[in-house]
Amino acid sequence: MFENLMATAVLPAADIDRAKAWWHDVLGRDPVYADDEGGNLFYDVGGTMVLVYRTDFAGTAKNTAFNLVTDDIDRDTTALRTHGVVFHDYDMPGLKTVDGIAELGGERSAWFSDSEGNIFAIGQPTPEMMEMARRMRTGTAS
Repeated sequence: MFENLMATAVLPAADIDRAKAWWHDVLGRDPVYADDEGGNLFYDVGGTMVLVYRTDFAGTAKNTAFNLVTDDIDRDTTALRTHGVVFHDYDMPGLKTVDGIAELGGERSAWFSDSEGNIFAIGQPTPEMMEMARRMRTGTAS
């Protein structure tokens, strides 16, 4: 039924030019394809296609919209901070950040917003979970 199915992540942008600049300046990514007529931008992030499209509803979700996985959260949060990223601080049952990073049973995560108000997470899973993620990408997880 879904033999030829592909998936993309989808993120809204109120200002497509501002979003394009943010993706370039902060994440070091340029579109792999830009639909100039429709104003849609497509990015490759670790083999996942991300569609950034124009809508007035950008930034209205209060949940994580996009998740990044890293093997070194300290390195990558430092790099993001040099590009002006400010990490969210949380203090609620089950989730407390210190200097923007939460310790979650062997995993570490941090959250920040893009230029459009979408919430991004960056997480460093345990070595075992990182290996599982790699196997899932290659279709060898079981």
